[in-house]
Amino acid sequence: MAQPDKRLFENLSGKGKAIGVLTSGGDAQGMNAAVRAVVRMGIYVQAKVYFIYEGYQGMVDGGDNIEEVSWESVSSILQVGGTVIGSARCKSFRTREGRLQAANNLVQRGITNLCVIGGDGSLTGANLFREEWSGLLDELVQNGKIEAEATKQYAHLNIVGMVGSIDNDFCGTDMTIGTDSALHRIIEVVDAIMTTAQSHQRTFVLEVMGRHCGYLALVSALACGADWVFIPEYPPEEGWEDTMCNKLSENRARKKRLNIIIVSEGAIDCHNKPITSDLVKDLVMKRLGFDTRVTILGHVQRGGTPSAFDRILASRMGVDCVLALLEATPETPACVVSLCGNQAVRLPLMECVQMTQEVQKAMDERRFDDAVRLRGRSFENNLNTYKLLSHKKNVSELPKSNFNVAVLNVGAPAAGMNAAVRSAVRVGITEGHKMFAVNDGFEGFAKGQIKEIKWGDVGGYTGQGGSLLGTKRTLPAKYFDQIAEQLRTHKINALLVIGGFEAYLGLLEMVEGRGKYDEFCIPMVMVPATVSNNVPGSDFSIGADTALNTITDTCDRIKQSASGTKRRVFIIETMGGYCGYLANMGGLAAGADAAYIFEESFDIRELQANVEHLTEKMKTSIQRGLVLRNENSNENYTTDFIYQLYSEEGRGVFDCRKNVLGHMQQGGAPSPFDRNFGTKISAKAVQWISKKLVETYRKDEGRVFANTDDSVCLLGMRRRNLLFQPVTQLKDETDFKHRIPKEQWWLKMRPLMKILAKYKTSYDISDAGKLEHVNMCRRTDEAVAI
Repeated sequence: MAQPDKRLFENLSGKGKAIGVLTSGGDAQGMNAAVRAVVRMGIYVQAKVYFIYEGYQGMVDGGDNIEEVSWESVSSILQVGGTVIGSARCKSFRTREGRLQAANNLVQRGITNLCVIGGDGSLTGANLFREEWSGLLDELVQNGKIEAEATKQYAHLNIVGMVGSIDNDFCGTDMTIGTDSALHRIIEVVDAIMTTAQSHQRTFVLEVMGRHCGYLALVSALACGADWVFIPEYPPEEGWEDTMCNKLSENRARKKRLNIIIVSEGAIDCHNKPITSDLVKDLVMKRLGFDTRVTILGHVQRGGTPSAFDRILASRMGVDCVLALLEATPETPACVVSLCGNQAVRLPLMECVQMTQEVQKAMDERRFDDAVRLRGRSFENNLNTYKLLSHKKNVSELPKSNFNVAVLNVGAPAAGMNAAVRSAVRVGITEGHKMFAVNDGFEGFAKGQIKEIKWGDVGGYTGQGGSLLGTKRTLPAKYFDQIAEQLRTHKINALLVIGGFEAYLGLLEMVEGRGKYDEFCIPMVMVPATVSNNVPGSDFSIGADTALNTITDTCDRIKQSASGTKRRVFIIETMGGYCGYLANMGGLAAGADAAYIFEESFDIRELQANVEHLTEKMKTSIQRGLVLRNENSNENYTTDFIYQLYSEEGRGVFDCRKNVLGHMQQGGAPSPFDRNFGTKISAKAVQWISKKLVETYRKDEGRVFANTDDSVCLLGMRRRNLLFQPVTQLKDETDFKHRIPKEQWWLKMRPLMKILAKYKTSYDISDAGKLEHVNMCRRTDEAVAI
């Protein structure tokens, strides 16, 4: 039964309403996922939904370019890149005559709700169209194109936008649809280039997209540990040629076999002169004589299948777009559905456009610090983190802290752990600490597997999967005496623990041990890293995004294998322990028909209902099914049981196949999200450690002594902010028996998967519907966006 304070979308009805959806401007991966979500959510609430093909050009031309669609119309487009409904630049829509024709075409079909997926130009055009709407209708009446009654019936045009752009150049949202997928393409190329560059001791100059925004270049440089990056918002200082060449020369002298330089296509110097990839190549070859190659990625960045992040982001935004249209009134300004931290928000469209234009104005006026600030906290933090990690200072420039900080991995390996270690080590050295690496977790700690780790030792860590330090699930309690001894021997003043649920339990044990061991009275912080995403206190864990992409990619291939074999249902088992995050979000990203998880109990009746649902589905043109099951969702309804049940009940209608994904979900190179999230969250953790070391240092005793609850924290993403939370306070939020948080944010996403799979369900929209202002949204401590 719904709680009284919940607002359920069943109270909203689209009956009698018509929604038009179009994609405009440059294409971006994930646009099809957004289109699919708009169509299915629109039909679900009983509205009519229309495709508008070829963007605004199709709206102006009308005819077959505006077509009512069905549920099946958007089948099999979730995993397709680009936009299946087409996109085109439209000069005629920029004229009043063109907009008049577009208005006539919409009125003829009763469309007064528009969902526009595009960049700032496309959305600005939509807003102008909305402002002119009543005048356009009056003109159509005068011209005899429509009846006077129509001006009352279709008096208002509602506009809701979603930003589809690989450049992430729109202010007001932390991530635009397509950006994460573009980063995947870039990182795939960089990882491939690194192997050949190392073989020949080469320097590679990579040019990436971003004519006006350096986000792709900046984040890919962070994600691959590039030696240098050029972006339009941060031109290099006078004499950069000497500085860059000196750095490259020093790196090569330290036996580094390759150099990576990333250039944004819009990069400029401090005199506003373009910095091209060829210019950089010629400079390196002339000054240093290094074998240098240029790779221009071009439209590769727009291509390929969308990442799991983009599919989920686009699906969330598409659903919220329909809700916003249903709730819109004549007084509601045109809005854009955005991502702020880990929360979908609605912002006034023109506020976002104005701020985006202010960025360009600041750059034109060479106010580059203002441009970086206006880009938002996420961009600013990316740039600051890159500066910290990429440029090694001379010993004489470093502060002397006289503190020793140890870094260890605990629990199962997770992609992105190594990026977090690299970040911690380099930020720690920059802060003046001596950094120590502990091999094999708490067990290795007890055995004295501790050694100093230096700046160059972590080079190349970002792209490596697994845990290069080694990691074990062993908890520290049985090794307390030995760990205390090692802390004394190596004079360790603080601990950074990167790991999963075992890391959390380990820190709780260390807190308990403080009463007996003074050595444990030091600042300790945990950064969550586990594919299961089951650590309390954080919406995201390092490694979960990579695992999610593995699941999504595998499901895509499995579904494709059914294209020549009709009427087949696949049962896929995912990891996660008792946490259903991977199964649920993987189901949303892959377009699953059902996902069985521990958090939402199910019985034989629900299983039977799912079989019947799939049986009905097989009667349509969509003759395949996908079912995900979390490994510990139910001890009796195992994957084998569900496979056999589906096989028996579906006999004669569909056949079944099963696949247990297993440890492949823990392997592979980390995704851009995990590399960058690990890098930024770990840097923030070390900065917290530095602050705590100063606060807890006792000069009279010549040692660090920290025994308060807030000296042992977990750093996690909560909705819009990165928060340091004492691990002892998180105990009340934890289900220790099943090793999961008692409340999990992603369960609110569960109805989305069901709605998009055509199930009737309740959906809590209490968080939606609040129009915010851009400045309020930008006050996040840190964007979850990479």
